Amino acid sequence: MQDQRCGGGGGTVRNAFAPPTRHLARIVVMATALCVLWGGEARAQQKIGYIDSQAILEKLPEYASVEQKLDQLEDEWRAEIEAQEEQVQALRDEYRAWELLYTDEERRQKQAAIQKAREKVDRLRQRYFGPDGRLYTRQQELMRPIQERILDATEEVATEEGYDYVFDKSEKVLFMYARQDHNLNRRVLRALGITPGQQTEGQ
Repeated sequence: MQDQRCGGGGGTVRNAFAPPTRHLARIVVMATALCVLWGGEARAQQKIGYIDSQAILEKLPEYASVEQKLDQLEDEWRAEIEAQEEQVQALRDEYRAWELLYTDEERRQKQAAIQKAREKVDRLRQRYFGPDGRLYTRQQELMRPIQERILDATEEVATEEGYDYVFDKSEKVLFMYARQDHNLNRRVLRALGITPGQQTEGQ
């Protein structure tokens, strides 16, 4: 079976995180496969299954650990930003309190200092939480091994059971209808060493 594995990246825990390049390629494969499958009756015998990668992720203990690490980083960085914002506010309050007593030159200097402090906060926010910020990068680093495990387990199940295509129901692929008996989640979880129905720590 050719490399037609799909899914795995839809379980990122925060918004605005783009999937890895490898995963984008699989989304293209899924879209192409849908066009082929809906192209005529000649392909009606192809065996199709689906998974819900988000539901699988939530059963994996290492996913809970990733969420905990990311939450800790986010809290630390937000606290740092809030401390910087408090400094900006303190500069503003001082300026308002003494504005009438400042000379024109002192006003310009104080205003420039406030603007500089404000820009520093904005840069810090982008560095941590921007589209390519440290939170995004760290999440990709922590999630990639888990995504790869799910992809490998999905391919293992698909190969052993003769599936032609396996789609990820949690991805942006439109499903008008999906029969439950084609849901491979339980078999993929078993391939990952997780007994379906068992609860992970923290759930």
